[in-house]
Amino acid sequence: MSREAILARIVEGGVVAVVRSEEPERLVEVVAALADGGLTAAEITFTVPDAVGVIRQARRALGDRIVLGAGTVLDAETGRAAILAGAQFLVAPTLNLELIRLAHRYDVPVMPGAFTPTEILTAWEAGADVVKVFPADVGGPSYLKAIRGPLPQVKLMPTGGVDLDTAEAFLKAGAVCLGVGSSLVQPQKVAMGDFEGLKALAAEYVGIVRRTRENQRRG
Repeated sequence: MSREAILARIVEGGVVAVVRSEEPERLVEVVAALADGGLTAAEITFTVPDAVGVIRQARRALGDRIVLGAGTVLDAETGRAAILAGAQFLVAPTLNLELIRLAHRYDVPVMPGAFTPTEILTAWEAGADVVKVFPADVGGPSYLKAIRGPLPQVKLMPTGGVDLDTAEAFLKAGAVCLGVGSSLVQPQKVAMGDFEGLKALAAEYVGIVRRTRENQRRG
């Protein structure tokens, strides 16, 4: 898929699952469960041991069932390793301009992290496909809405503090998609191999996105 097609699928789904665990053995099954629940995008973070290997295994196992990305990508070298392993998009907690150039060189969407208006605009003008507002729980949905006022053209993905209670508010505040970590990919469920539980949680988030957007269209 092209960069534009991958980005469209991520935004259409509305949720990027942040998959992070110290035990990588079950993560392919975790991503499969999220896909079964209706999610269209997930990122394997580079805090996961052998993240490159997990990305490679997940892409082979799942194919196009879900758009698979790499998270916590701090530099271009890591980004390239992720892409060569099969990552279809890159997410970072910080802003690295060389990472943006690298991603676009490979025709891959990139979502660098930023927080202040200056950082967010810098990331957008450097070519970010979506700007990850992190940590979003510091300002909450009201902060996202305030940023959208002067910067309505910037696509924002709040991450950190997005859960079943706040997801709708972040979408109403103008988020194009949501980065959701431990409130979705719950460590206890991962450790127990509770894939049905993860599938059910994924379906809940998909439902929130669908209902919220439908209500917004209706006005």
